[in-house]
Amino acid sequence: MSTQPKLSGGDQAKEAEIRFHNTMSGLTEPFVPVAPGEVRSYTCGPTVYDFAHIGNFRTFVFQDVLRRYLKAKGFRVIQVMNLTDVDDRIIQKAAAGGVSIRDYTDKYIQAYLDDRRALNLEPPEHVARATEHIDDMVELIQRLTAKGFTYTSEGSTYYRIAKFPAYGKLSKIDVAGMQTGARVDMDRYDKDNARDFALWKAPKPGEHFWETPIGPGRPGWHIECAAMALKYLGDTLDIHSGGVDLTFPHHENEIAESEAATGKTFVRYWLHAEHLLVDQEKMSKSVGNIATLRELLSHGHKPSSVRFLLASVPYRRQLSFTPESLQGAASSVERLRNFAARLRTEKFAEGHSAAIAGRAAKARDEFDRGLADDLNTAQALAAIFDLVREVNTAMDRGEFRQGDAAPVLDVMEMFDGIFAVLRDDDAEKLRTFGIGQDSSAPSDAEVEALVAERQAARKRRDFAASDRIRAHLAERGILLEDSRDGGVRWKRK
Repeated sequence: MSTQPKLSGGDQAKEAEIRFHNTMSGLTEPFVPVAPGEVRSYTCGPTVYDFAHIGNFRTFVFQDVLRRYLKAKGFRVIQVMNLTDVDDRIIQKAAAGGVSIRDYTDKYIQAYLDDRRALNLEPPEHVARATEHIDDMVELIQRLTAKGFTYTSEGSTYYRIAKFPAYGKLSKIDVAGMQTGARVDMDRYDKDNARDFALWKAPKPGEHFWETPIGPGRPGWHIECAAMALKYLGDTLDIHSGGVDLTFPHHENEIAESEAATGKTFVRYWLHAEHLLVDQEKMSKSVGNIATLRELLSHGHKPSSVRFLLASVPYRRQLSFTPESLQGAASSVERLRNFAARLRTEKFAEGHSAAIAGRAAKARDEFDRGLADDLNTAQALAAIFDLVREVNTAMDRGEFRQGDAAPVLDVMEMFDGIFAVLRDDDAEKLRTFGIGQDSSAPSDAEVEALVAERQAARKRRDFAASDRIRAHLAERGILLEDSRDGGVRWKRK
């Protein structure tokens, strides 16, 4: 579907109030942005030291659903996504490979952007590479130094968290027992390990570094996001989202850096997505239970199935990733596509039904209310599948009229503006990954021509020719479905 119908309608009083669960307060709160009609949102993107895995994309799909829903409600969304292209792991891996940081990360950035397109993730307004914002990070560190929040040791600059009494307010970590002066140099460290953290790291022998007014070195992980968020979105953001594992230390440290520099609230709404589980364990590279998108695609799964599965469970619930759940997602997408195709191609008796129009309006309202309730995608999907079941039943009983197709199709287009799975372009996307390339696979135009030829053969009652065309298309991966009204629908295997 090419357009995204607005969920905001004429009767504003009946519209569902958007509410999000705010990690900061622990409450589900009404969403009120700083500027009416505009949402400034920061998205924690990947650290590009390797291919992103499906656990990462659980968060990225949630962020895309959030973005699409806000746009559908009429908001202007300004979204910034960072690409962390310098950290401890990247420096180590680039050095081990004998290549520059830029050359090492370019490969994984391109792979990540390709994966995003395959999963129909809309591009943010700003994609910010950390290495292209070193000056912004240095300037922020200088502001913190001028206010007494930093100290230096052996050429590195550290944030003194004792100077920020509110430290721990997001993650609810207890810093009372922290050893004064204890610090941590690693970008990542154990939960509850509250320590002064590095803002700027002095270079080790042979390590890449930048020459700056605060000395040679490179930024710590946390200052990267704080500096880029402030640069593009201002002192106070409406939404900051990421995986739940980023709450501490990353997001906690971003708050400490930003609020110490500006004296203002950094983020109004913190949204965190729960983990993707494999055999009841978090999917992660450290555990070794990861699957990348391209691995799943090479095993015959479709991008639409992966997207649907990752979006189907509300973001604050853990999602169990199994072959069965992925197959279930594929079946759901197929059912939705078949339903939309039936609405578009099947011929019904003339007229319209007030009952069907009312049923479509009810589905639209329930879909909106589900998403307005902290992006409850399960509730929203239930509204759509209830509509599909009831309308299919009406069609089978001959109770559906031609004029009923438009309002139901409007609901399906509204649904697809958020979930983005109805367009049958999986084969095309797989070919961009070098998967399923088959010179015998016909183009859409060729399929349509053969279907028209078959319809003409059926009309002149040349059933032998009709059967030959059906068999020929089946050999090339195209399945035909004849409808009761004499029409035909087709799909790729």
